[in-house]
Amino acid sequence: MTASGHTCPRTLGGLLCLFVGVLSGCSPESLSLDGKWSLSNSNGSVSLAAQVPGCVHSALQRQGVIQDPYFRFNDVTYQWIALENWTYTTAFNVSARVRNKQKVLLSFDGVDTVASIRLNGVAVGSTDNMFRRYDFSVRDLLRDGVNVLQVGLMSPVLYASERREAHSAYRVPPECPPDVQKGVCHVNFIRKEQSSFSWDWGPSFPTMGLWKGVCVEAFDVLQLVQVSSVPLYNSSLSQWSVQVELLVDAVQTTNGQVCLSIPELDSEQSFQTQFVSGKTKNIFILHINTSSEVKLWWPRTHGDQPCYQLSVRGFQDGLLILDTKSKVSFRTVELIQEPVVGSPGLSFYFRINGKPIFLKGSNWIPAHSFQDQISPDVVRNLLQSAVDANMNTLRVWGGGVYEQDLFYSICDELGIMIWQDFMFACAMYPTEDDFIQTVREEVVQQLRRLKSHPSIIIWSGNNENEAALATDWFSIPASQRPTYTRDYVTLYVNNIRKIVQEEDQSRPFLVSSPTNGAESEREGWVAEDPYDPHYGDTHFYSYLLDCWDWRTFPRTRFASEYGFQSWPSFSTLQPVSVEEDWSYDSDFTSHRQHHEDGNQQMLLQAAFHFHLPNATDPLKRFTDTLYISQVTQAQCVKTQTEFYRRSRTEIVEGKGQTMGALYWQLNDIWQAPSWSSIEFGGKWKMLHYFAQSFFASVLPVGFEDADTLFIYAVSDLSHDLKLRAVVTVFSWARPDPVCTLKSDPLLVPGGSAVAVFKQPVAALLAGCGRCTRTTCLLTFHLEDGSGRQGPSNHHFLCSPKDAEGLQRPNITAKVQEAESALVITLHSSSVAPFVWLDVGNIPGRFSSNGFLMASGNMSVTFDAWRPTSVAELSRSLTVTSLTDVY
Repeated sequence: MTASGHTCPRTLGGLLCLFVGVLSGCSPESLSLDGKWSLSNSNGSVSLAAQVPGCVHSALQRQGVIQDPYFRFNDVTYQWIALENWTYTTAFNVSARVRNKQKVLLSFDGVDTVASIRLNGVAVGSTDNMFRRYDFSVRDLLRDGVNVLQVGLMSPVLYASERREAHSAYRVPPECPPDVQKGVCHVNFIRKEQSSFSWDWGPSFPTMGLWKGVCVEAFDVLQLVQVSSVPLYNSSLSQWSVQVELLVDAVQTTNGQVCLSIPELDSEQSFQTQFVSGKTKNIFILHINTSSEVKLWWPRTHGDQPCYQLSVRGFQDGLLILDTKSKVSFRTVELIQEPVVGSPGLSFYFRINGKPIFLKGSNWIPAHSFQDQISPDVVRNLLQSAVDANMNTLRVWGGGVYEQDLFYSICDELGIMIWQDFMFACAMYPTEDDFIQTVREEVVQQLRRLKSHPSIIIWSGNNENEAALATDWFSIPASQRPTYTRDYVTLYVNNIRKIVQEEDQSRPFLVSSPTNGAESEREGWVAEDPYDPHYGDTHFYSYLLDCWDWRTFPRTRFASEYGFQSWPSFSTLQPVSVEEDWSYDSDFTSHRQHHEDGNQQMLLQAAFHFHLPNATDPLKRFTDTLYISQVTQAQCVKTQTEFYRRSRTEIVEGKGQTMGALYWQLNDIWQAPSWSSIEFGGKWKMLHYFAQSFFASVLPVGFEDADTLFIYAVSDLSHDLKLRAVVTVFSWARPDPVCTLKSDPLLVPGGSAVAVFKQPVAALLAGCGRCTRTTCLLTFHLEDGSGRQGPSNHHFLCSPKDAEGLQRPNITAKVQEAESALVITLHSSSVAPFVWLDVGNIPGRFSSNGFLMASGNMSVTFDAWRPTSVAELSRSLTVTSLTDVY
């Protein structure tokens, strides 16, 4: 198809109305079948009403057939649900006008997962992939009067098992999840949410249902199925263009004219085209007027997130047959892998609009086991919480789902960059023809749905499968290894990668994460060591070494996963538990922990630096342990993240230039211990409050090397700063400074990390009079001529458990309302580390929490997410600091 050189037809005012009026008889019509259906199991013993979109578990809970599936041990109690076959049924009427259209389709936006579909008793098709849209032609099956639609869902557990049994040539590991996860087997044989069969942070609820919308669509000429728009920049011509793809379903070959325009950029083109019979992809290039200034989309804190409206209209013989609008944002993304001076290997960083950007953020998992229970408010709250903690990136992890449209639209709006995995995780996968074919269709559909979003900056083929193969997670004999490598390359390289390159030339693609990137490719796509810090991205977990020792962390190019576990707050656990569960060694506490030895590892890590809770009251001891787990997690992730941020511009022993820190994980799927910084329900853990500081655009980082204190100034800004470090020494015994030291101002270029303070600890303390490592601690911040830059930070000279003079601070708190804000004023009689304010189940967040209270007085505000009062907040408020737990 070529540009005709004509301008688009003018269809304004009454003339457009006339065209629409003339064509109303042949325009597409849609009948939603969402709403109330009936649901029954295979023998009819359970029959009830069910909402669509929805799932079986949600329907059973809403109708009172089962309790809250998250309550206590119900994940095991309700295993029977996923072992049953279930049938959804609805009845609907279709007008003669719809039935008489040339083409009538029954469309399912999402079926979970294995289903046979019957209309008026006749089989119309089947489904086997949760991540695909399915369309079935039903024009000849529709009746005058009542039509009956049945969707018979097969047990996903039994289907996966049957598929595994049929794959007799060789095993496709892992067969089953670890026992501690209380899950079910062979999830890699079914194209559904991989974590629904269990994970190390979540329950086993193998869902079934119609999880997205169902409708009847009818048309005479053609239907626009999907519009995708990808901006492309020609640097040699300094010109933007927009590649517009129209996925069109045409009843018969149709000649026409397509008009594309972005009025705000004074850009418009028309194309003579031919829509071939059937479903076809039609590509048009709209060149942007070079005299128009294009405003670029930037990641959060690096600029604004503008978007433009693209108008797409189609005409046949001068009559309007297509008319739609979509959003376009302009930005470029490059993944830079090139030699690094002073270091073997290759760099690994992202350039957005030509600017190197340090990626700061976390990893996103499904926000609920039952997708229909994730409200728009929940999605927005979690994403707002991410940016409120100064994140600019989330990685949508490959064991969940391709997220809903709203998720990506909010990320576009907030400037959150998305690292998007395809949905394969921690496993080998089969490569039979039917499996490959359904995956190919899944990948094509998801690319076309998602590639218009500027927030998505990279596609990644899978989570940890290169590493699983390379480091032999599954004990595959050497003689069989080539078979699995061949399957790996078949699925991710020859199919997924190839499709991505065909569908989207605007973004980079990685085959896996972690990976050595270009080096993995050179080694035949499976590197000898995918964790090599000289290349690509790394995942790193270490629970037994002291997390306060930065030397234990890999000085990687990009840290895309790392983290430590903690327990959620008591107010989050209480609704799904009973009194006998409220101890650290209860059956419930053990049942909820899906990571082997996880509860013990948290205590071992805490014991490096803290006295463990020892209250005689069982409930207090339990809540104190929840608190100390959060303190430990926050300090661990803080130490590791600060190490990565200060490593952004230096090479040490051939390693460094770290340009990304995405900790595991942002959110929770249920109320349980996990690596998350936000609890199920949205409450911030201490870690999330710490992230507000350690992800700040300007950050002081303190650490010791060979008994010398270093303070780095880290800046993500575009402009240079002249900064000095201000170090204040406090005694543990009293909230008054012992002494203050200031360094000379130093130039800190934009986008760099520079050492601005260096002094042996012994000399620093000697110059401060009556201080030793055990009696004193340090706070520090950065400042320039205009005042403080970035948050304050702290450095402990000994473990708090060895601190001399640390005492109960006797903190008092008063809640007041000031200028429509709720303000909590705190007073402390001594230095108080890890001061934690909790208001139970009142939703909201504090301006600061988990902080070191080094001065006698402090005020914080509370941002309530529902109406509350001074009285309610005062009644609910508890204040805990470190010495309150032993």
